[in-house]
Amino acid sequence: MSTKIEELPEECLLHILFLTSPEDILRSSAVSKQWFSFAISDDLWKKLVPSDYDQIIQESSSPLQFNSLKDLFVLLYRSHLLIDQNTKSISLDKRSRKKCYMLGSKSLTIAWGDTPRYWSWISVPESRFLSLSHTY
Repeated sequence: MSTKIEELPEECLLHILFLTSPEDILRSSAVSKQWFSFAISDDLWKKLVPSDYDQIIQESSSPLQFNSLKDLFVLLYRSHLLIDQNTKSISLDKRSRKKCYMLGSKSLTIAWGDTPRYWSWISVPESRFLSLSHTY
């Protein structure tokens, strides 16, 4: 007796997708209408986005535009989101899907950081942060 994959319980199929990569989840949506509904399901993406995603949204330096948890995940997975008044950024690691933080120099306490003799704050257009520290 054989079982078609579509006959498996929904929870089982969602768990199978959860164990794959985000790219595989997105690709699976082309298999059938049922797989498409699983691939866009907030039940699945809620397991993939950081559990504190509400706090991340609140800390965002600019308003976030997303229609689903899938969209939020893709945003964090493919780019860095500036948080804490543009002093830090957050993204998701491609392999582990865990949060990765990048700290801008303004988020650090630097000895004599406000002393022009030792430090200056410069703007670099290519940087994701508003200012960078420069030491002498």
